[in-house]
Amino acid sequence: MGKPPLQVILAKPRGFCAGVVRAVDIVERALQKFDEPVYVRHEIVHNKTVVESLKKKGAIFVEEVDEIPDGAVTIFSAHGVSRKVENGASLRGLNVIDATCPLVSKVHKEAQRYSKDDFEIVLIGHRGHPEVEGTMGQVPGKVHLVSSLDDVSKLEPEDSDKLAYVTQTTLSVDDTRHIIEALRKRFPDIVGPDVKDICYATQNRQSAVRMMVNEADVILVVGAHYSSNSNRLREIGEEAGVSSYLIPDAEALDPEWLSGAQVVGVTAGASAPEELVSGLVERLGTLYDVSVRNLEAIEENVQFKLPKELATVD
Repeated sequence: MGKPPLQVILAKPRGFCAGVVRAVDIVERALQKFDEPVYVRHEIVHNKTVVESLKKKGAIFVEEVDEIPDGAVTIFSAHGVSRKVENGASLRGLNVIDATCPLVSKVHKEAQRYSKDDFEIVLIGHRGHPEVEGTMGQVPGKVHLVSSLDDVSKLEPEDSDKLAYVTQTTLSVDDTRHIIEALRKRFPDIVGPDVKDICYATQNRQSAVRMMVNEADVILVVGAHYSSNSNRLREIGEEAGVSSYLIPDAEALDPEWLSGAQVVGVTAGASAPEELVSGLVERLGTLYDVSVRNLEAIEENVQFKLPKELATVD
């Protein structure tokens, strides 16, 4: 008896965004350029497969700069770091290469600009996320972290007439809209960036999943369980009434999830490499007679420049 048929829809865009491509490229080029060890503070991006691959090539990952030998080549992750971390690296004489995503750096600059004008900052984001910790640590003035509507209701700024908001980049327009509306209702004079400053990759990947829920019986999201944007992709599927699962790789697939399914949607978080998506499709092919098609939502052609010291390294 032959395998049952299964149509697999691949979301597009999916997987690596321009900020992740740049960060991984920075580590790989640094490993080529420098004979000495290259240290990376925190996971360069939120994916174990990527981190393990870079470890095999010689990168040494640490959680704090005080674990790094004085003067060593040091890379800051794509999530960004606080001024305290920057100062600690400077005091140690570390040769720092900053792989912070340019969109995260843009949020830092916006928050700093508002703070310089004596605004208190409201940061919309997830407590404990490294990007949020870095952004809060980049602002010299008062920063209020808001993660929910309940947080908005509890917000007590010293001067409600001097209030500005910024957002974690891995949240989409849809993720932040209700919080921004609540902030504006409670604090009519609050100011903030245009929605176009929200990360394009987060929004695009979520839009692709929203298109996919109209056809898929089950949605599989490839990504780390601690990846904010990957978790949100799974949540979007669930909110639309489609059984959705977040898995780190093909081995984590439970065939029972697909019982009775005829169409399976597959996507990947912004830190998940395409090889993991290919591996999942191959695994599905061992269980089903698979036909694959791309669901093309939005074409992405964003590229970010590399740091000058690495731009000429092939």
